[in-house]
Amino acid sequence: MIIGVPKEIKTNENRIAVVPAGVEILKQHGHSVLIEDNGGVGSGFSNQDYVKAGATVIPTAAQVYTKAEMIMKVKEPLPQEYKLISENQVVFTYFHFAASRELTDAMMASKAICIAYETVETKEGDLPLLIPMSEVAGRMAVQEGAKYLEKFFGGRGILLGGIPGVRPANVVILGGGIVGTNAAKMAAGMGANVTILDVNLDRLRYLDDVMPKNVTTIKSSPYTIREAVADADLIIGAVLIAGAKAPHLITRDMLKLMQPGTVIVDVAVDQGGCVETIKPTTHQDPTYVIDGVMHYGVANMPGAVPMTSTKGLTNATLPYAVEIANKFKLPGKEFLKALKDNEEIATGINIIDGKITYKGVADAFNLPYYPLNSVIV
Repeated sequence: MIIGVPKEIKTNENRIAVVPAGVEILKQHGHSVLIEDNGGVGSGFSNQDYVKAGATVIPTAAQVYTKAEMIMKVKEPLPQEYKLISENQVVFTYFHFAASRELTDAMMASKAICIAYETVETKEGDLPLLIPMSEVAGRMAVQEGAKYLEKFFGGRGILLGGIPGVRPANVVILGGGIVGTNAAKMAAGMGANVTILDVNLDRLRYLDDVMPKNVTTIKSSPYTIREAVADADLIIGAVLIAGAKAPHLITRDMLKLMQPGTVIVDVAVDQGGCVETIKPTTHQDPTYVIDGVMHYGVANMPGAVPMTSTKGLTNATLPYAVEIANKFKLPGKEFLKALKDNEEIATGINIIDGKITYKGVADAFNLPYYPLNSVIV
């Protein structure tokens, strides 16, 4: 299989989908890898690093898309990339379709095979390709939130960990999954008073056992959320419903309960956000203020630490990329049947032949849903 890796073009996105070590492994399985010129520079990998590993460096993205049978990316295709994607081409990346009708329509029109990192799921219900970036984003949420709590950046002027004789910041985390757990570890380690809200009592029991004493767990409800955010200095949105739009747990009215200079970091922004007033922002212009509350909505937070993020992401994605590429050797429709028969990869197929095969995406836009078995027979 010919695997193409274009340079990411989302604002300040420095990650790349395959590292040189991954190229070597793909080559060992008999596949060819095309890397766009300087695609890995932002993550610390030169063209020469890729050439040594056995890749071919290609001058432009258009040439990569034209030659490749599978495209591997980090972030969702942007409008200028839509026209480069061809029918039956495999596109393997973070799509987050439920947050964008435009992207969904474009990929349906392309008739590409769209496999989303974020919905690949194991038998145990884990999301292995989302976990490493969720770990990064959870930890970065606290790092960024602490910065924007500084008065210079428009925050309340509160040190996250406080000092002897002065209370630390109150950090409220909505969601006790991978993002929330990593955020809690960081905030607690810095000395903040941390509150985690989640609807899953079993998860709260687990977190109560493993977290330090400055972390409190609370069953989430509209009432407990209102109560928690009224006393919060930093709020982190960490709610995930795999492949579907995030619920708005913090409404516009709740902003009026918060102190001026409170900071919200909504990690769920790439799935629509769990804060009603959140919108996607960029690393260049990351924040805005509504009703005196600072909103941070960067949709590619791990892109700010690409050396860490790229290695963590490719550790997780490469085995699946090898599996997909190896199955491509099968003749005709046997390739698609083999993808369908791999339960984990099958959960990642969101769109194929112009049809939505992931229910959360169809429901987000009230579009027809086609079970995968009805599309691949």
